[in-house]
Amino acid sequence: MGCSGNLFFTILITFSVALITYNIIISGNAPLRQDFPGPSRRPTITIDPIIEMPLRRHSSSSKRLFHTAVTASDSVYNTWQCRVMYHWFKKFQADPDSSMGGFTRILHSGKPDAFMDEIPTFVAQPLPSGMDQGHIVLNRPWAFVQWLQQADIKEDYILMSEPDHIIVKPIPNLAKDGMGAAFPFFYIEPKKYETVLRKYFPEENGPVTNIDPIGNSPVIVGKESLKKIAPTWMNVSLAMKKDPETDKAFGWVLEMYAYAVASALHGVRNILYKDFMIQPPWDKEIGKSYIIHYTYGCDYNMKGELTYGKIGEWRFDKRSYDHVAPPKNLTLPPPGVPESVVTLVKMVNEATASIPNWYS
Repeated sequence: MGCSGNLFFTILITFSVALITYNIIISGNAPLRQDFPGPSRRPTITIDPIIEMPLRRHSSSSKRLFHTAVTASDSVYNTWQCRVMYHWFKKFQADPDSSMGGFTRILHSGKPDAFMDEIPTFVAQPLPSGMDQGHIVLNRPWAFVQWLQQADIKEDYILMSEPDHIIVKPIPNLAKDGMGAAFPFFYIEPKKYETVLRKYFPEENGPVTNIDPIGNSPVIVGKESLKKIAPTWMNVSLAMKKDPETDKAFGWVLEMYAYAVASALHGVRNILYKDFMIQPPWDKEIGKSYIIHYTYGCDYNMKGELTYGKIGEWRFDKRSYDHVAPPKNLTLPPPGVPESVVTLVKMVNEATASIPNWYS
């Protein structure tokens, strides 16, 4: 799977890059709302988006499948995470309680890699050199734009996930009634940054609380909605990075704010589903969650006590494996370490033992 190098594709990419550049230039000289497609008024939401999930269950005949999409570079760091992630996706895909359809790794390196046959992959072009200003995740929305325009996606919904997600149980379609389903991040605070966000979300769009406290992942959203959101998400991300005040305010979560803004601009609200995922070591139990997000380092002494901020006698941190993949059979945590961390390491070990031709 991948992109051909024919003339048509070259012309398409050239045109798209020109369009991005045009939007960036325009954004510096006119209110951003003039550049973004989508409705100027939001539909009335008659329910609080922070709600419990409905108890109604769909029969298998009416199952609403979603396509799981993960953006990644061709770095060793991203690749080993994608291999582990896809291993566990396959484990749960066919479960009767799952709404998991197809899977795509959206590889934004611009060229195929050695794992095209192992992981279903769409090759996207990266942003032009220098446009991401050193913030590589800005390639994510641009990669989604290309994939949504060019790929034949059978499912009506998309789950946007990340390489450092491990699926721990079958995932149902949590989206409902035209709303997406998303994990709420405590550090996405639209009200706190209202002054900054009004550059991208004008008052005519309603209160800033219409911007949900989410990123783009994990999010389950209708495919047609995402096709509208993605170009806006791309343009808002680039405009935010270009603006010094916004860049300073949001830092490494800038692209997450951009997705939240883009979703709000298109009137797509989200059910905020706190059990969507857990993040060890802060979340200690798996509970009802569907995903482990191992974004934080896990450091413990041999008594099983957390030593966060200090390298522990025992540790698991994905950043330890930025240039080389983790070996098979990682040492398990000492007694007393929470279930979430133990489960994470056991699942990494099971994946590396099962995936053919693991690195070591």
